[in-house]
Amino acid sequence: MNFFFCLLASLLLFSSSQLKPAKQSIYQLTVYHFTTAEQEKLLDNYLQHALLPALHRQNYSSIGVFKAIANDTAKQKQIYVLIPATSTESFAAITTKLEKDSDYLQAGKEYLDAVYTAAPYSRIETILLKAFHLAPTLTKPNLQSAKKERVYELRSYESATEKIFRNKVHMFNEGDEIGLFKRLNFNAIFYSEVIAGGKMPNLMYMTSFENMDDRNAHWKAFGADPQWKKLSGDPFYKNNVSHIDITFLRPADYSDY
Repeated sequence: MNFFFCLLASLLLFSSSQLKPAKQSIYQLTVYHFTTAEQEKLLDNYLQHALLPALHRQNYSSIGVFKAIANDTAKQKQIYVLIPATSTESFAAITTKLEKDSDYLQAGKEYLDAVYTAAPYSRIETILLKAFHLAPTLTKPNLQSAKKERVYELRSYESATEKIFRNKVHMFNEGDEIGLFKRLNFNAIFYSEVIAGGKMPNLMYMTSFENMDDRNAHWKAFGADPQWKKLSGDPFYKNNVSHIDITFLRPADYSDY
């Protein structure tokens, strides 16, 4: 009898642990703004040989490095670095550990010791994000194409007020917009709300594709899908986005995904 009670208790504990929602990740998205090829070379060298190896030593294994596809012709260029963590406090700990990492300090010396007349960037922008509760962790994409052909699409949706913003977040979660993206195989990396940044109230998410033709085909299917037509036509979700920014990115050769 005791055996069966123990077995039942174990099953109940297992079931409750399985039902417990995963902790929502915190993402730090750092944007390096630069203008020259020399700056890009210095940034690439720093990120590839200093920062990413140091973060890997700190057990961060899913760090994305992306370059805006429009960089080829734009005067102002950007490199995006995405780091997932378990809490906002983790990012402060990263900095403290980097300051004590001799390999990092040596490998990043050119970047770290740059003089003001030859800075490696024009400015740095940092955005903190919290994962949606129905997409609590970052997901690496299942893509077969070479990194130089891939398209990562970063979308930023602003709302007119905080209350209206919560409505758009609800649309992604309880409204099952996330499920629609998953069913149509958009290879989403993350869905999140901005908790600190220059544009708020705001949510950001990133999808990925084999190439630009693949991206266009996916969005065409999305727009024609009956679920999206029903969802977007629901009066409950009317006018919940006031501004959209779309940035097309390509992963650096040394990006983790």
